[in-house]
Amino acid sequence: MTAKNLFTLGITLVIALAVPALAQDAGTLDKDRVKEKPKPYSPYVDQHFPQRVLFGDMHHHTSLSVDSGVIGNTNGPEVSFRLARGEEVVSVTGQRVQLVRPLDFLVVTDHAEYLGIAKLLNEADPDLLATDVGKEWYAKMQGDPEEAWGAVVDMQKDFVSGVPRFDNPKVKRSVWEDVVDIASEYNDPGKFTALNGYEWSTISNGKDGPAGANLHRVVVFRDGPDRVKQVLPFSAFDSGDPEKLWEFMAGYEKQTGGQILAIPHNGNISNGQMYAEVIKGKDMTRDYAERRARWEPLLEVTQMKGTGEAHPSLSPEDEFANFEIWDFGDSFGNPKEDWMLQYEYARSTLKNGIRLEDKIGANPFKYGMIGSTDSHVSLSTTREENYFGKLPNEEPSAKRYSGVFVRDKKTGEVIVSTWQLGASGLAAVWAKENTRESIFDALARKEVYGTSGSRLTVRVFAGWDFQPDEVQRPDFAAQGYARGVPMGGDLEDAPANTAPSFMIRALRDPDGANLDRVQIIKGWLDSDGKTRERIYDVAVSDGREVGRDGRCKEPVGSTVNVKDASYTNSIGDALLMAHWKDPDFDPKQRALYYVRVLEIPTPRWTAYDAKRFGVTMPEEVTMTVQDRAYTSPIWYTP
Repeated sequence: MTAKNLFTLGITLVIALAVPALAQDAGTLDKDRVKEKPKPYSPYVDQHFPQRVLFGDMHHHTSLSVDSGVIGNTNGPEVSFRLARGEEVVSVTGQRVQLVRPLDFLVVTDHAEYLGIAKLLNEADPDLLATDVGKEWYAKMQGDPEEAWGAVVDMQKDFVSGVPRFDNPKVKRSVWEDVVDIASEYNDPGKFTALNGYEWSTISNGKDGPAGANLHRVVVFRDGPDRVKQVLPFSAFDSGDPEKLWEFMAGYEKQTGGQILAIPHNGNISNGQMYAEVIKGKDMTRDYAERRARWEPLLEVTQMKGTGEAHPSLSPEDEFANFEIWDFGDSFGNPKEDWMLQYEYARSTLKNGIRLEDKIGANPFKYGMIGSTDSHVSLSTTREENYFGKLPNEEPSAKRYSGVFVRDKKTGEVIVSTWQLGASGLAAVWAKENTRESIFDALARKEVYGTSGSRLTVRVFAGWDFQPDEVQRPDFAAQGYARGVPMGGDLEDAPANTAPSFMIRALRDPDGANLDRVQIIKGWLDSDGKTRERIYDVAVSDGREVGRDGRCKEPVGSTVNVKDASYTNSIGDALLMAHWKDPDFDPKQRALYYVRVLEIPTPRWTAYDAKRFGVTMPEEVTMTVQDRAYTSPIWYTP
């Protein structure tokens, strides 16, 4: 054997003997590593709080709704989802439409009552046309727009009576399953969410309050088709009583193991009934309050039919309360009375909630707040320069501003013109991921806010020991969750001699206007059992100052050129941050706080129409708008 071979053999023996020992040492090292569980270098692997703000529309109608399909809309849910996901679509009047950026989620909420009947009428379904009522509706649809709308009103009268004149269980089942399947087709977890939902469209019959009041709710499911298809939508034909709706919802959860919630519409056309304290002629009970809070965690604060945050008569010291206000009555032309207002608007309702909680032991109105469109043209277009109306006859044209939305049912006089419809609104949720489950969970815990159409990013935390410089920290959100509560949360057990402190950040829509100011609206129950409110400007743009009274008297100004339908971001700030501590806190008094963020003035859709169509608008037409966001409150309970 050569020296070279001997050397090779020696090396081989050394390796053979050493490898088991090395393997044993490696195994020991691995065990030690597992045993030690070193803290991750990445600070985000164990970060489990929501870090994504998602924007969507939760109140949206297609051609399957009678007050859409019967009057000309032939675009179904597929068009709605395609537009929301960022595709270009064609409107009913043949106009090309696209959003500036895709939405993150959409709930198609067609009316449960006569769901899909409009589609059958448009297709001249022989079974429907074989009935007398089908022939009647079909004939009206073939007439002029007034006659077609007459068919809708005729159907809505059935909503009031609770008795359908066409009822085919096979049709209901078939249409509902199609709706659920379409949502499943467009649902793309992580990228775009299509939640299942519908609208329960009860209208008061006059037995327990003024007739004709809109008491509608949007019903939203957390679940997919395996659970949702086990039921049919509960409609006003099943019952016009909200308590019966809640019973249906409880039954759904028990039967399927799924989850469901309801969202009351804007209350401003309910003539004092949406948030009433007298229920079926009797004072509200604790049991009723607890059930309402359980099944209805949110309210719709803004949509096309005006904004329902506050009213000038209820909040005379709030110069921003007169925003897209509708106080003419209900959509059937019944008049408004002053006593109704406090039971229709969000701020007064939230205050009434803490008063009722003190009285009966439960808060029926512990609502988070969202916005949505209530669009009836299958298009979620909320930006002023991209406003495609909310009904088929309101798509862009030189004449749409002068259309009629509501007439007095006795005199026939115009009560609301279509120029008074707003481009509002959007729902924003703070979620961990873009999925049905994550979005629903954010809705349920009320970590949500509403905007009048733009995509402002707003975040707020309340706690007992936040310091002024912490709002500027890069881990501001981590600190907020660790030591406080986000929007929709609760503060309790105030430490001695300590007032709650708030950290707020607001960022402009990247495709929109700068910010004017950030405000905290506080409501509380005083020692005499009366509700109070106060507004604090906590951050203002352009170096303006906040006075000792907590208000900035100097307006932000305006760069709007109405004639050119233009503005610039040469005023306002892109980002506003605030740390605020309640200077008037009383630990013995119930309180709530929510944030309102205002943009600088911009042209309203009416100004864009005037420019594009060469129209001279009448003096009464509003031509500018200050879009805004409203967060869910944070409550303090002694």
